[in-house]
Amino acid sequence: MSRRLFAEFLGTLLLLAAVIGSGIMGERLAQGNAAVALLANTMATVFALFVLIETLGPVSGAHFNPVVTLAFGRAAGLERAEQVLYVAAQLAGAAAGAVLANAMFDLPLLQWAAKARGGAGQWLAEVVATAGLVLVIARAGAGRAPMLVAAYIGSAYWFTSSTSFANPAAAFGRMFSDSFAGIAPASITAFIASQAAGGVLGVLLSRALKDA
Repeated sequence: MSRRLFAEFLGTLLLLAAVIGSGIMGERLAQGNAAVALLANTMATVFALFVLIETLGPVSGAHFNPVVTLAFGRAAGLERAEQVLYVAAQLAGAAAGAVLANAMFDLPLLQWAAKARGGAGQWLAEVVATAGLVLVIARAGAGRAPMLVAAYIGSAYWFTSSTSFANPAAAFGRMFSDSFAGIAPASITAFIASQAAGGVLGVLLSRALKDA
């Protein structure tokens, strides 16, 4: 279990470092072009997701996401207490990843994001993004999850108004970086509630499509 928890911590740390760091780099290089910055952010996230799931999946299952752990933990043989430990490792990794990204770009290590995100459209987008993620994982064939998850999240960056957080740990970590990928603390609760609802919807959809 200690190896699994470390893999979840490390994977979530590196994922958040990639998301936040690429957002900072993209914004600096895009010279005000938000579309270019988002494209850079998307590409880095897609590549990081694929690599991290491929390399750490054999150790912990490569959840990096509390919704994924709660949706699939029991099927993966995790007791409820172990799922709680997974979530704790993911949240700690997300916060550490934000601090690492801040450090790499010479920003204050500890900071609060000021970017407000919210409204009915973005909350619905998080429901859709998270439900889709859970459905993709549930329907992915053996060995295909890394590619399918990365591809789905990359596309959802662009077809959802929220840019597809789809992950309570990611929302938590992005709160600690006042950068392109950040989210203000006041926006977190509604995002996480939307993601939880999306997780439940994704499970229901996967059950509806399950082979008899």
